[in-house]
Amino acid sequence: MMRPALLSLCLLLGACTQPALRGSGDLGLVIERANGSVQIIESTGMTALARIEGLGDLSHASAVFSRDQRYAYVFARDGGLTKVDLLTQRIERRIVQGGNSIGGAISQDGRLIAVSNYVPGGVKVFDASTLQQVADIPATALADGKRSRVVGLVDAPGQRFVFSLFDSGEIWSADFSHGNTPQITRFTKVGEQPYDALITADGRYYMAGLFGEDGMAQLDLWHPERGVQRVLKDYGRGQAKLPVYKMPHLEGWAVADNQAFVPAVGRHQVLVMDARSWQQTAVIAVAGQPIFVTARPDGRQLWVNFAYPDNDRVQVIDTQTHQVVANLKPGPGVLHMEFTGRGEQLWLSVRDGEQLQVWDPYRLTLLKTLPAQSPSGIFFSIRAQKMGY
Repeated sequence: MMRPALLSLCLLLGACTQPALRGSGDLGLVIERANGSVQIIESTGMTALARIEGLGDLSHASAVFSRDQRYAYVFARDGGLTKVDLLTQRIERRIVQGGNSIGGAISQDGRLIAVSNYVPGGVKVFDASTLQQVADIPATALADGKRSRVVGLVDAPGQRFVFSLFDSGEIWSADFSHGNTPQITRFTKVGEQPYDALITADGRYYMAGLFGEDGMAQLDLWHPERGVQRVLKDYGRGQAKLPVYKMPHLEGWAVADNQAFVPAVGRHQVLVMDARSWQQTAVIAVAGQPIFVTARPDGRQLWVNFAYPDNDRVQVIDTQTHQVVANLKPGPGVLHMEFTGRGEQLWLSVRDGEQLQVWDPYRLTLLKTLPAQSPSGIFFSIRAQKMGY
């Protein structure tokens, strides 16, 4: 029989070898695009916890989170889909499911992961637990034998995925509510070259920007029988067809105080729409071509970053007055911004400065900088509880 003192010592030594218990609600993931790596960060102490390598081509990467906020699913440009365990800080599994991918989504119930592909054109769907493929949705075939590239993939209520077909000008809805064989609803002739899309926070409206013409395509998911409508006829490159240095990301739209704030394509403007009628109501002049227009969670501020050559700047806009209230210069190559869940911190990536910055968005002061290798996207696990993220 083991003596009590020896047993206590063994238990103590065993406890020392166990990692400290922690939750996942304040964790996040930072894409390090140049090296195929990600950093796991935590917002409570504003620290980096780990770097994980071997995720492939992260030049246009994004991530979604499991409903328990433990796992991140990273979508790489080379077709890689990687499941990362935020708590054990390791890759759970990685597969290469396509040749050229452009993002993905997790289903409403957290059971399915969908990936949108340029090559081969279409959407592939996987079991979130095992990453085993459960469905393949080929996109419309083109005259040259290839298939349309798929963009703007989002999750929607009712266990659906909605996405756009760039080359064929379509929007599709894939309903997985009855199992792993989806019911596909196709909307054709929605506009020329839908290039990106978003879904409103309540999951009602799917909005696709059109690269080939001015305006946006809107699908009301409460009333799909009405078909796709055209809204914001002035949204686009304009009659002069101004040079576009970087396409804005529509997921960076902000909705606050019943207003939608939209980054104008190729213009030094943020467009304002009434979020009920979807009619344009105002234009806000800004310092450059906006990429992300990100709302503070309380809706009072917008933080805006820009394409080259103004990508060292961030402007802060008051949503009530539409006035620019701060002009910041965080550093060269500001690529992405992310608020913590309650909005007390704003994290931004400064790619060419090789750093992450944490700001107090109320005092407009820099709280901390962290080293990072060519950082781009910042994703906090709170996204797991949001539609379309």
